[in-house]
Amino acid sequence: MTPLLLFVFVVAYFLVLLLVAWYTGRNSNNESFFIGNRNSNWMLVAFGMIGTSLSGVTFVSVPGAVSRDSFSYFQITLGYLIGYSVIAYVLLPLYYKLQLTSIYHFLSTRLGVVSYKTGASFFILSRTLGATARLYLVVKILQDAILENLGIPFWVTTFIILAMIILYTYQGGVKTIVWTDTLQTTCMLAGLIICVVYILNTMHLSIGQSITEMGEKGYTKIFFTEPDSKLFYWKQIIAGAFISITMTGMDQEMMQKNISVKKLGNSQKNVMTMATVMLFVILLFLFLGGLLYLFAGQQHIVATGDKLFPTIALGYMPPFVGVIFIIALISALFPSADGAITALTASFCIDILSMNNRGDWSEHKKKTTRHIVHLSFATLFLLFVVIYKWVNNPSMIGVILKVAAYTYGPLLGLFAFSILTKRAVADKLVPIACIASPVICYLLDNFQKKLFGSFEIGLELLVINGFLTFVGLLIISKRQLLSNQG
Repeated sequence: MTPLLLFVFVVAYFLVLLLVAWYTGRNSNNESFFIGNRNSNWMLVAFGMIGTSLSGVTFVSVPGAVSRDSFSYFQITLGYLIGYSVIAYVLLPLYYKLQLTSIYHFLSTRLGVVSYKTGASFFILSRTLGATARLYLVVKILQDAILENLGIPFWVTTFIILAMIILYTYQGGVKTIVWTDTLQTTCMLAGLIICVVYILNTMHLSIGQSITEMGEKGYTKIFFTEPDSKLFYWKQIIAGAFISITMTGMDQEMMQKNISVKKLGNSQKNVMTMATVMLFVILLFLFLGGLLYLFAGQQHIVATGDKLFPTIALGYMPPFVGVIFIIALISALFPSADGAITALTASFCIDILSMNNRGDWSEHKKKTTRHIVHLSFATLFLLFVVIYKWVNNPSMIGVILKVAAYTYGPLLGLFAFSILTKRAVADKLVPIACIASPVICYLLDNFQKKLFGSFEIGLELLVINGFLTFVGLLIISKRQLLSNQG
């Protein structure tokens, strides 16, 4: 199949998204953009959030890492289940009680305005770095598979993708994203299943036979019991729990969809449904990874890591499967990128500009400001994606989890301190504590061999970061309640 024909399918898929966006974005206002009028269907939110949680990185990097890490990623997913339970029964009741539009406003009611701005700033930093890393991976695949052959430069490809995203989120925001995420998750999961079935049929293997062959090559190992290893199961499970708590429960992008559901009970059902489905979806991605490496061995394909799935789908499968792969990949891309830009816009407008507290601003001025911020973040995304191309890291999922460890750690410490203690902090000193902990973690991470010998720090770096922030907040606090605590 020619690159031009593949591009036609991409454009057709985008037009479908644009139609959905037009239909759902009619008569939208700032309340629709930021919080979906608090009237989203919980089942749609739960299903759509699967796509947002997975992204194009999961679609490509998780299968690609199977030859190196086997099925160890499933350990992290088990931790997710614990973390989502904390979100559903600890964080969500708090957010609903306070009727929050931005979840970081909780930090203002508990610790102070500077703490609030600090938490929002760390979210903006983390989500910008993480979302652009996800975006880069998919743009690079589309560039190599389609647009390079049409003579279109990489930065133009990125610009086109971002322009598409802006077009269908510009007006409706969360109200639109709830519906487009549902469509995109459907396409992504359908593509995953079709690719699995095709490879099984091509290799004339049953599910049982394929698992046996994977086991012989060591791909199916889930639990790693060596305590010094970064893949040690307790490290992975605990890290997975805290990753989900921070990257979902303390993330404005993810939580703005949850709190757009009218009732707390339905929002809790949304989170726990998503957590359960995710277990099976991740297991299917790992199974696909094992199949891809079996197929690569049979066909003498040398590609590994992030390049394996695209190489096989676009070079060794029939054209219709290649189209399905591209559509599924885009479907994995858009939920993570569109939601990120929308959430970053919401957080910057509400948390940094304090738009909701500006009674002297007209609705028109608020909407104009929101549009300017929206376009500004899209421009920032373009810049960071180009930077990632210069860096050219072989496995983007490692980059994303490392970024999360450094940038979500302070959020974990801030929220944990606010919920678990009754102490008041010296609000103006909070940024120092939140910046110091990632710096210490960077030193620990880079000098761990000298400090700890054979012991490896893995994803638990996020927990260490949060703990150091918590300790820092304790140091600058005193035993009394803030007078404005809610």
